[in-house]
Amino acid sequence: MALTVAVLDGRQHDREGFTCGVAALDDYLRTRAGQHQHDGIATTHVLIDDAQPTRILGYCSLSAAQLHLHELREEDRKRLPAYPVPAMRMGRLAISVDEQGRGHGPLLLGHAVNLALSVRQTMGIRVLIVDAKDARVVQFYEGFGFRAATSAALTLYLPLGSSRK
Repeated sequence: MALTVAVLDGRQHDREGFTCGVAALDDYLRTRAGQHQHDGIATTHVLIDDAQPTRILGYCSLSAAQLHLHELREEDRKRLPAYPVPAMRMGRLAISVDEQGRGHGPLLLGHAVNLALSVRQTMGIRVLIVDAKDARVVQFYEGFGFRAATSAALTLYLPLGSSRK
């Protein structure tokens, strides 16, 4: 079993067979992810097992974003200009019901963080933003260092640090 993350390919990956237990997340993958990717709104990254490359174990969607400076904690505003902070948004993260509890969520989150850090090398990104569905999900993200935005309790951000050498 070799797990890999790939950009969603509607001709290869079985979106209809994916069920995570949250109808809105299942619906997004089945009906909107491909169109959003085609239109340049978001990309969807799927976790697959090389032994069954059509079966989606989980996914996350990523897009460009911004966060208003006042949404950051005081200590995260230091040395930043007075305009919106460039960001990457992980709009959705879902794991198949059959695969939950196997560490796939942290794996996909790590993939998103690595992509954000990679993109940071070629264009400005200061934070990775997530919108948690509920308080339980907030705790998941806080366990990885995400911080609550000041005006929206379910919007969190992860500072990506300085790239000074």
